[in-house]
Amino acid sequence: MSQTRETRSRTTGFDVYDRTCPARLVLEHVTSRWGVLALGALRERTYRFSELRRRIDGVSEKMLAQTLQTLERDGFVHRKAYPQVPPRVEYSLTPQGQEAAELVTGLVTWVEQRMPGILHQHQLHDDPNEATA
Repeated sequence: MSQTRETRSRTTGFDVYDRTCPARLVLEHVTSRWGVLALGALRERTYRFSELRRRIDGVSEKMLAQTLQTLERDGFVHRKAYPQVPPRVEYSLTPQGQEAAELVTGLVTWVEQRMPGILHQHQLHDDPNEATA
């Protein structure tokens, strides 16, 4: 049974459907393309920055750094810097980050499993004549 907007707002004090709600921004951080992929990868294990960048194919150094900083600020990612030369930094999930990662990786798995049907729908949509053939 889903809660109504009013019930959610009363019980948590937050309503992501309200444009001024700060939870909306956190939701955006977690569900952005790079946020989802960073959380999913960090769910696998702790990564150094360069390893994580290789794991998340296509992310720029700048975008990954920004994403990790944002997720760290939100309390989802832990950054550990080791005092050595050259500097070594590792990223892992906090307990709250583990929860978020579990949720978004469920969505990732769902999408991956349904890709054949989704691609078929793309084909039907892009070429309506195919549906009648």
